Amino acid sequence: MGKTTILLNTIETLRKKGFTVGGMISREVRERGVRIGFEIIDIYTGKRGWLAHVNQPKGPQVSKYRVNLEDLKTMGANSILNAIEKTDVVAIDEIGPMELFSPEFKRAVVQALKSNKPLLGTIHQRAKDALIYTIKARKNTEILEVTHENRGTLHNLIIDKILQSLSEKSL
Repeated sequence: MGKTTILLNTIETLRKKGFTVGGMISREVRERGVRIGFEIIDIYTGKRGWLAHVNQPKGPQVSKYRVNLEDLKTMGANSILNAIEKTDVVAIDEIGPMELFSPEFKRAVVQALKSNKPLLGTIHQRAKDALIYTIKARKNTEILEVTHENRGTLHNLIIDKILQSLSEKSL
């Protein structure tokens, strides 16, 4: 639907405005037009690891992929924790079924929620976990649904909300 594209457009605009953004992005990887897995990208450093792959030898299985719990811990969870320490805004794409297999990832998300940093995240629509229910129940959380109608402009609304949050924190 475009969740990651919206998140990336938001990050790019925030950077152009002088803010630092960290955290992680999960992106599909294709070879010869066939999806073979998903990589993790540390937004702040650009380092990459594997979230899941069709040839991953061990780890929890989601569809035809096995989750790489080691990279999810060292790249995914650590990118979130580093963002809490070093950046103005924390971004997490995505909180989904694969990521939720990692206790370290879940703890890092909780730390991000407890931090005083604006948190921009995407949640997989079908993911079900106590952490997601906790996020959705928070008073200071706003869930925006991406639709065909709003996906071209939704990043502008998100940017306005993040800029408002950042200005309130600097008062």
